[in-house]
Amino acid sequence: MEHAQEYEACLEQTRRYCVERPIYNQELLQGQLHRRERAPQTLREKIAHSCRCSSKKAKSHLYRFLPILKWLPCYPVKEYLLGDIISGISTGVMQLPQGLAYALLAAVPPVFGLYSSFYPVFLYTFFGTSKHISIGTFAVISMMIGGVAVREVPDEIISTGYNFTNVTDSLEYFSARDAKRVQVAVTLAFLSGIIQLCLGLLQFGFVAIYLTEPLVRGFTTAAAIHVFTSQLKYLLGIKTNRYSGPLSVVYSLAAVLSEITTTNIAALIVGLTCIVLLLIGKEINFRFKKKLPVPIPMEIIVVIIGTGVSAGMNLNESYKVDVVGNIPQGLRAPAVPEIQLIPAIFVDAIAIAIVGFSMAVSMAKIFALKHGYTIDGNQELIALGICNSVGSFFQSFSITCSMSRSLVQESTGGKTQIAGTLSSIMVLLVIVAIGYLFEPLPQTVLAAIVMVNLKGMFKQFGDVAHFWRTSKIELAIWVVAFVASLFLGLDYGLLTAVAFAMITVIYRTQSPQYRILGQIPDTDIYWDVEEYEEVKECPGIKIFQANASLYFANSESYTSALKKKTGVDPCAILAARRKAQKRHAREIKKANKLRKKAVLKLMNSSTNDVEASVKHEIANEELPVNGKFASADASAQDTSPDEHERFVEPKANIHSLILDFTPVNFVDSVGAKTLKSIIKEYKEVGVGVCIANCSGPVLNELTRLKFFDSAVTRELLFHSIHDAVLACQVKDASASQTDFAL
Repeated sequence: MEHAQEYEACLEQTRRYCVERPIYNQELLQGQLHRRERAPQTLREKIAHSCRCSSKKAKSHLYRFLPILKWLPCYPVKEYLLGDIISGISTGVMQLPQGLAYALLAAVPPVFGLYSSFYPVFLYTFFGTSKHISIGTFAVISMMIGGVAVREVPDEIISTGYNFTNVTDSLEYFSARDAKRVQVAVTLAFLSGIIQLCLGLLQFGFVAIYLTEPLVRGFTTAAAIHVFTSQLKYLLGIKTNRYSGPLSVVYSLAAVLSEITTTNIAALIVGLTCIVLLLIGKEINFRFKKKLPVPIPMEIIVVIIGTGVSAGMNLNESYKVDVVGNIPQGLRAPAVPEIQLIPAIFVDAIAIAIVGFSMAVSMAKIFALKHGYTIDGNQELIALGICNSVGSFFQSFSITCSMSRSLVQESTGGKTQIAGTLSSIMVLLVIVAIGYLFEPLPQTVLAAIVMVNLKGMFKQFGDVAHFWRTSKIELAIWVVAFVASLFLGLDYGLLTAVAFAMITVIYRTQSPQYRILGQIPDTDIYWDVEEYEEVKECPGIKIFQANASLYFANSESYTSALKKKTGVDPCAILAARRKAQKRHAREIKKANKLRKKAVLKLMNSSTNDVEASVKHEIANEELPVNGKFASADASAQDTSPDEHERFVEPKANIHSLILDFTPVNFVDSVGAKTLKSIIKEYKEVGVGVCIANCSGPVLNELTRLKFFDSAVTRELLFHSIHDAVLACQVKDASASQTDFAL
């Protein structure tokens, strides 16, 4: 076995390839190739083709719009059904308390959390492409909804007209406030669903890429602090207003601290007990997840215990502990959202739509990669849009994928969307039959459930150390997303974070890394000369590479880096050349003046008139003609060639410059002009410029920009760096032979 491994290693080391071919430039290569004939389609033909329908095309579109038609007929009952049932029950048991708890975050009565855990989840079974994510209420989205609801319906507006002299007035106040906030949440769900649906139909599933992982993690970490702060008043059993907008987390924390002396001890004890039980349960599930057939459903256990204790001890009446209250039995009749609210919440709906889709599609991709299937981002947008928009007619608020429930659904054996359907049916049974049993449930228990579920998000603070080691720019994105979302609010914080992420992209393209490449001896491989000792530069040739495209934002820095890295500045060389020429002209002029003085002195010392007249004629010949002395030519001829070259013609220390365009994805008009200017300037100082590894799309862009002309031809473009190097060496050798012959 060892000998076989040694043989394979030796074989790998001795594998070689040898290719003998001409040196190809773009002109020569295209001359030997034949382009495929492609008849361009007119706009009318394109529209006609897209509108043409066949049975195969209609079936494909139907399967894409309703994925259930594709996977349900071939559902393997014996293999998948048991796992889906167990997973559906486990997820449903988790979905019920989270639906009640996250309704508090959305600033609506708990029963609307149950509605949001049924309708959208059931609809996703028909339209979704992910087999493992659990759709429903989620803390971050619920917090964003609650912020909008409180902003549009603050306590001060509703309190006008109520004097709270009796319990009836108090109940009417809370009922009116909650009804208006429900309308805001429902309209927000409708609008965000329509936005997602439109983006999906327009094939805009790529918008999620603008929410990078550092941005999402920083944003959700800040959202976790918002959520935690908002639940403190329920945990402590105190009465404070809810705040939204910039600095809302500061105001909320200040309000809680100002009322901390009124803490309800009974509510605090119940809440802390539930937190301890939930943490113990989660730790047991984590440590023994391989041994436990299904995770221990601690959340529903805590809800049942909390409800029983509250009902048995009458915590609401005896200890003034706030409870869930009325949970109406049955489903509500569908109602149209209040359309007049749309202008006030439009921007918030866009943020919720994009964040919700980003959360869902990122989790769906993780499970799809793990289990070997694909998801359709555009269809996921359509599915979420239908879930939100249709669900809004049945009083559900915006939903997305829940990370914790999705992990439970996948780990307990869920194979398809059937698991999600079963979990929604469990929620339906509670709404229709046994919802009233949870009316005595203390709100502090729901707050405990929410707080414990934030544990995973708080662990994301460890990202700071990770990104510090790996990427300072990604760390900056994380910090900006966290700080902006924490202090400006989740809506403005998200916009700020996205804008900053865009700026980092511009910064990276404006400040790319520049390097000089050299050859690994006896190969056609070229790497950075500053990184490896074995890599050597080719004599007289500089190979320049920038890991960015060439466009208006970085064209100036590209030129500056090129001059700095190569050590050849054409402008400086030309300026030095002009300066040397002027100095040489002054030297000639000075020499002529000295010669003239010598002649005049000789004339004055002569006593013979004939000789004087002759000398006078000689002097006349030395007078300037058209601003030049005749003796200047003689003086120039007397100057040695070395001296003339030293004073008059400063030269570059290289004869060829190769621009490696491997990392270049596009070139705009400014970049093309810059490139043309570089070729012209270096040509004036005797340095030929070549371009290597120019991709087809970039070549097409240069052609459209009228880059090529009589001075800049396609002969300057080469298939590879090695082709360019060999061509430059051949050209320099032929030029040297010509000079030697002359």
